[in-house]
Amino acid sequence: MMKNLFLSLLLVSVLFMNSFLEVQGGKWKGEGTTQNLESIVIGRCYDYIRIVNPAVGEKNCSEIWEAFKNAFINKDPCSILPKDYELYINLSFHTIPPNKSLFWENNHLLVNSFAGRGRRYMSLSDTLFGFFGDLLNWCGQANSIELDYESCPTTEECENNAVESFWRMASITYAQHSSGVIHVLLNGSAVGGAYPEPGFFADYEIPNLQKDKISQIAIWVVDDVEGPDIDSCGTHTVEKLENRLKTLGYDVTCTDNYKSVMLLLCVDYPDDSKCTLSSF
Repeated sequence: MMKNLFLSLLLVSVLFMNSFLEVQGGKWKGEGTTQNLESIVIGRCYDYIRIVNPAVGEKNCSEIWEAFKNAFINKDPCSILPKDYELYINLSFHTIPPNKSLFWENNHLLVNSFAGRGRRYMSLSDTLFGFFGDLLNWCGQANSIELDYESCPTTEECENNAVESFWRMASITYAQHSSGVIHVLLNGSAVGGAYPEPGFFADYEIPNLQKDKISQIAIWVVDDVEGPDIDSCGTHTVEKLENRLKTLGYDVTCTDNYKSVMLLLCVDYPDDSKCTLSSF
């Protein structure tokens, strides 16, 4: 009798603790909101319009923050849709120079370095609406105006989370306003192939390119210096991408281990055999 009572009390205690943790925001598997998020993103906004790209003109950074926050705050963290960021996009939007767009998969930090904060190319993270959220994490809580700093849902837990929907909306906008020669930097050493499906480029950017504004799509497939050569132009997933784009009517070129990118990679691997002068 006492044993059964003890087990019942133990079960109730476990259920109570689980409920308590969920209320406290500990129910998700992903990292919580980046600490000092508001200060970081407002600071980034002013950095962008004053230093990085003052050509975009005046922007109300506090208003952009409020539009960003209101897209996901006080809502179910798994019920955030791309359209919830429409006002944010409208307030932060600016034109993307022709021939400057740089799309990518599986090489985020390399793209950031190669683009040079918009000096060489303007990747999504080099636009104001992408720069705002680059490498940050965030989510809200249902029935609360507070951010959740303990945990946020991963895409595996629910696709319609705050970060995933943000990047979907940003990717769609970026693709719609890219023009001239479009550049695509892919990782030839990526497990599973350089051109992932599903993926942001495959699912949100290619379908939103405006064919009448694009003269050519230049694909660069670059292997990691110390990585394997898994994918290349004309083979595997890259061939699939080339065929898809050609079927859509685009003029497509493809280059393996594009020299300019390899030179940048070799800064960190000066003694590697791939980085000798004869390799170029």
